Amino acid sequence: MAAMSIAAATTCCSSSFPSNPSWHTTSYSHATRLPLPRPAWRRSLLAASPPARRLRIRSRTSASASPATAYDYEFTDGNGEVELRLDIGKLGIESSRDVFVDVDDMSILIRAKSDGTLRTLMNVTTLFDRVKSSETIWFIDEEQLVVNLKKVEQELKWPDIDESWKSLTSGITQLLTGISIHIVGDSTDINELVAKEIAEGIGYLPVCTSELLESATQKSIDTWMATEGVDNVAEAECVVLESLSTHVRTVVATLGGKQGAASRFDRWQYLHSGFTVWLSVSDAGDEASAKEEARRSVSSGTVAYAKADVVVKLGGWDPEYTRAVAQGCLVALKQLTLADKKLAGKKSLYVRLGCRGDWPNIGPPGWDPESDAPPAI
Repeated sequence: MAAMSIAAATTCCSSSFPSNPSWHTTSYSHATRLPLPRPAWRRSLLAASPPARRLRIRSRTSASASPATAYDYEFTDGNGEVELRLDIGKLGIESSRDVFVDVDDMSILIRAKSDGTLRTLMNVTTLFDRVKSSETIWFIDEEQLVVNLKKVEQELKWPDIDESWKSLTSGITQLLTGISIHIVGDSTDINELVAKEIAEGIGYLPVCTSELLESATQKSIDTWMATEGVDNVAEAECVVLESLSTHVRTVVATLGGKQGAASRFDRWQYLHSGFTVWLSVSDAGDEASAKEEARRSVSSGTVAYAKADVVVKLGGWDPEYTRAVAQGCLVALKQLTLADKKLAGKKSLYVRLGCRGDWPNIGPPGWDPESDAPPAI
């Protein structure tokens, strides 16, 4: 099961494999204003467009944040509240004194005494979003138990009661508003697996910069590195990211390690056009240590990946847990966009102005990134 909490200053999730995955999330942003060099061979790469043919994900069971309930329920969302209706007619409940509804901001436990036995009707350990627990109302309507929960984020539509993979993939798109997602980190393979899983879940187009580069040059990344060096590969990937920066609803897997543009401080100009997720393998032994490790990485600024909007800490890696990691990414992105409701619009503005490198302090139209003057805030 996934344990989630929010803290200030960064977004970080931590997961240990193959043990049960857990995540910890928070949020941050950074600026970079360095212009991108424009090599003569850039046109062949700019012409590359993301084909819609790379999605080959085998189905797996959902990594739900809450256990499945044993009793049927109806769920509705509207007018700043959500409503649950549980069928209890066959339980022989004699009065409301036999029903126990325990609610806090992010969980709900419903139990009922039937035939002298206290039965759990619903146990959701992580609600889709926060509720005002003190304003919970419940009552028995003929053969149904009705529970009304007041939402904290009244405009946020809940697909279901819990923060499951199905709910997240259905509900996150209203917060992303079409803005693309960039997956960065030390491993190209991990970046690609997680990007494809997220793309399949939310209905976005999966894109792998490695495939675009190899298609445009007709040689493998390893061969390219051996003959022309890692700097040349990173520069070429940056040109591909420039081409992709105007696309919407894509999940882009970037090159990992020192091969990619994301590992260089001066190559983030176009990565800022989308929500960036840093997949970072951690040596931490528990969630608290992983969170502290992420904070140190961000505050020290010693690695370019720290520019990312979201950090997902992995306590190891196994492809079997790709969906669990993808779910952690969506949880963190949901919290990030709810914490700053203007962030998606700001990303869109940054793209419309040409991704000039003035993130997050976007200058006015006409600002010249080649000039020495900083953009106006």
